[in-house]
Amino acid sequence: MIATRSPIVRLGVQVISPFGVVVATFLFFAGHNRPGGGFVAGLVLGAIVALRAVAGLAPTLAATALVASGAILAALVALAPLVFGSTVLDQVLISETVPLVGTVKSGTALVFDAAVTLIVVGLVASLLEGLGAAAPSRSEDASKVGS
Repeated sequence: MIATRSPIVRLGVQVISPFGVVVATFLFFAGHNRPGGGFVAGLVLGAIVALRAVAGLAPTLAATALVASGAILAALVALAPLVFGSTVLDQVLISETVPLVGTVKSGTALVFDAAVTLIVVGLVASLLEGLGAAAPSRSEDASKVGS
């Protein structure tokens, strides 16, 4: 595949990956008040994982572990309010005053968004595994046998 042999493609993916992580982080935290959130951040991170896999920079992630941990975390966040006598997916808000920053508000929706992000990235990694992105090509195997 040309993407794994081209130094220009590999360098381009290496350069753009940190910017993609920054954009995904912004989208993740901005999602409560603006467009974005866990799903969109997961899509951006999944695109980075896919680009890095196609360019041969990193093996695909443990897809099953990501999806399972995301599903378990989402289920815990959804069902935890039942323990305290509230309804399913009821949000708890926490507000703290931080020096130099001011008032910081967060809630259980942020944890649920993190679970959604894990599931989406896991599904992208699973798709890559299914398409064979994790398997080395036959030409690479043949070159290793001869040496």
